[in-house]
Amino acid sequence: MAFELPDLPYAYDALGPYMSAETLEYHHDKHHMAYVTNGNNLLKDSGLEGKSLEEVVKESFGKNAGLFNNAGQHYNHIHFWKWMKPNGGGNKLPGGLASRIDSDLGGFDKFRADFIAAGTTQFGSGWAWLVMKDGKLVVTKTPNGENPLVHGAVPLLGVDVWEHSYYIDYRNARPKYLEAFVDNLVNWDYVDELFQAAS
Repeated sequence: MAFELPDLPYAYDALGPYMSAETLEYHHDKHHMAYVTNGNNLLKDSGLEGKSLEEVVKESFGKNAGLFNNAGQHYNHIHFWKWMKPNGGGNKLPGGLASRIDSDLGGFDKFRADFIAAGTTQFGSGWAWLVMKDGKLVVTKTPNGENPLVHGAVPLLGVDVWEHSYYIDYRNARPKYLEAFVDNLVNWDYVDELFQAAS
């Protein structure tokens, strides 16, 4: 199935001051659009045209780098826009998710520190993740457009640490961007929805 650029679920200026309208315009309208356009071109004659996006990501991994990179980034970004909301973030999580973060990850504060550390220490471009793997919550990271689907895990929350995600607003201060993301932007209801589906 052809890739399509989804609309943002909020106005361009809705995530300020933590993520600017300028960042969202470039990130969504230019960068994500490029993954959609390039992905559709690479999907042609790949043998994967009729597959779901998840299947394209998994089946192109290690076999068709160009298609994988663009399909992976398209998948990541479809969720990335939904992983944020105005007045999001903080430690008020839905009950089931909160108790699993306590039991699997040592509590919210430890999760926050580990998630920010994963994003900070991802060398170059990539993503930091909260995933469900083998029935447990795990914090992990991946390079470039890679995502946890290809490592047998289900992404529940991801943050983009490519420079285009934060450079306009934070310059080179990636940790400040990650702190703002966790403290002020995360849409925990959407994370919980994915958590429930994966449980």
